[in-house]
Amino acid sequence: MAPYPDISQITRIGIVGAGNMGTMMSFGFSENGLDVSIWDVSEKNVDQAREMAEQTKTSKGKVDHFKDVHEFTKSLNSQPRKIFVFSITHGWPADSVLEKIRGDLKEGDIILDGGNENYRNTERRQNDLESKGIKWIGMGVSGGYQSARRGPSMSPGGDKEAVEFVLPLLESFAAKSAVDGKPCVQYIGPHGAGHYVKMVHNGIENGMLSIVCEAWNFLNKSLGLSNDEIGKIFEKWNSEGELKSTYLIQIGSEICQKKKTPQGDQHGEEKGEGGYVLDDVLDKVVQDDDSSEGTLFWTVMDAAHRHVSAPTIATGHFFRVASGNRAQRLKVADKLNIPKPRHVDAKGKDELIENLRRAVYASFLCSFCQGLELIARASKDEGWDVNLGKCIQIWRAGCIIQEDHIADMLEPILINAKEPIMNMKLIDEVATELRKNFEPLKQITLKAIECDNYVPAISASLEYLKYIGGGMLATQFMEAEMDFFGAHAFDRPNVRGEDPGKATKGAHHYEWRPA
Repeated sequence: MAPYPDISQITRIGIVGAGNMGTMMSFGFSENGLDVSIWDVSEKNVDQAREMAEQTKTSKGKVDHFKDVHEFTKSLNSQPRKIFVFSITHGWPADSVLEKIRGDLKEGDIILDGGNENYRNTERRQNDLESKGIKWIGMGVSGGYQSARRGPSMSPGGDKEAVEFVLPLLESFAAKSAVDGKPCVQYIGPHGAGHYVKMVHNGIENGMLSIVCEAWNFLNKSLGLSNDEIGKIFEKWNSEGELKSTYLIQIGSEICQKKKTPQGDQHGEEKGEGGYVLDDVLDKVVQDDDSSEGTLFWTVMDAAHRHVSAPTIATGHFFRVASGNRAQRLKVADKLNIPKPRHVDAKGKDELIENLRRAVYASFLCSFCQGLELIARASKDEGWDVNLGKCIQIWRAGCIIQEDHIADMLEPILINAKEPIMNMKLIDEVATELRKNFEPLKQITLKAIECDNYVPAISASLEYLKYIGGGMLATQFMEAEMDFFGAHAFDRPNVRGEDPGKATKGAHHYEWRPA
């Protein structure tokens, strides 16, 4: 393949997908001086994107909208390389578009897949296009449609030379860290590494989402606080201490304090006086049910596949799965008549709120530990050589899991590690933080259980710390029963070579009952 040209020769990129993310990305790139061509299989989406572009006055580059896919690809022909950014749904839609444009591609062209794609699909497309010299880059894009406009966090992975060629464009577009001003984009590693890191980012994210909603529910249903009061608490948490500059806490504060207007907005907000927009939001999360999102259950599946314990992430997933089928849930609620969350004695409320803050932080840290350990395990298994410190760097801004205190603690340790760290709890600073906040985590779990509140991810974090740090677990009895019915065998305590030993079949079988 011919050498890559100077990046200054790339003055236009092509965006596939004119939905919320694609349209916002077109604005973001054009505001950084690039011309943009944008196409979507839906002509309605193209029309809406054009209308939005006509109302935007901040573009430095030109944005052209196309309904014919071949005219779209042709608009990039004047450059030595065509560069595409895909912003479409995972799975067959990307394959479908690739087939539409395959004949228009030539050696050296680069496709940056910015969708939430399964990393194995990414690797399949990379292998498929390799013989033609076309580079498919799996590029996680985090931060939602708002960051897609103002600067997202990105994790490109695949051919290193191709990524390094487009990196100046991505660095200009990316969010910038408030700590050192660095762009929140890094070459992550070969093959599917970029999409894998984004997948796990979303797993960490959902653990955190569950933790925050559990905290809100405890404050609201058990402490009887109004949304406005909770918003002020979240605001304080976000301004100081371990939760300072945590994106999900910050937007939670905004959500809690967003009041209805008399006229409404004719969309999500109903007309009202004195109520909150949050009151109009139903409790069902459906992205798993309608298959519009796959990264979370891929994370849970891969954690099980790679033998990484990730209960904060997994429980957060099953919580939202249960929420999605509201019709069935209401029938079960009627049948079981389980007590609803109730108020606790207001005595010691300030202490409870402080314990809750610390429990949220400890649970966040558990979610990070689980996600980072999964990335470390996959990197080792796949030979990717992912630097976990770089993952923390790109999560500094523009992404959903931004959490400054955790990043400040982990980034220098992981960046400078002489060999991969496979277990985050063995880092002295992490162990100290988890130990210090164990008691508040336990107290909040106990109090929530006492008042019948929902704390699946918070309580899973507590149990995680108990069993991941346990010297002799109840699984001693499990191992005996498995040996009883299946002759699975077991190792013995305090026997050299067996305790702790390797994670392999035990050396002994006992005939508990004659067969």
